[in-house]
Amino acid sequence: MVKFFAGPLAGISLGLPFVQTLGLTVAGMMTSVALVSSVGRMWALHMRQRRETKGKPLFSKRSRRIVGIFRRFGMPGIAFLTPILFSPIGGTVIATQLHVPRLRILLHMLWSALFWGFTLTLLTVKFSHLPFFHR
Repeated sequence: MVKFFAGPLAGISLGLPFVQTLGLTVAGMMTSVALVSSVGRMWALHMRQRRETKGKPLFSKRSRRIVGIFRRFGMPGIAFLTPILFSPIGGTVIATQLHVPRLRILLHMLWSALFWGFTLTLLTVKFSHLPFFHR
């Protein structure tokens, strides 16, 4: 999540053009999504077995809330919230544990990365005249 917000800040601070800043921000998120989604099933199985051996409950208050979001809004809801709430890794792990197919994860995370990357880069450009950017 911090990297996703820091990408546009760093790009504009370095004087990169809008399109290049957007492209690098989206590429950074999608790299995380692709890596985590490829090993996600094995990791989810490992975490489930670990929880069971420790005798911990399968669902916590947080996991119930996430499942509620998924039931109500599906994968688009998880993808929309990923960059601003869950982080690219967290959102991908959530989708993987909810047994969303890898292709669907990649497609939904791509549109989400494009939307939020564009929005945050545009806001950064709009406010780049502030002293924060000129240290």
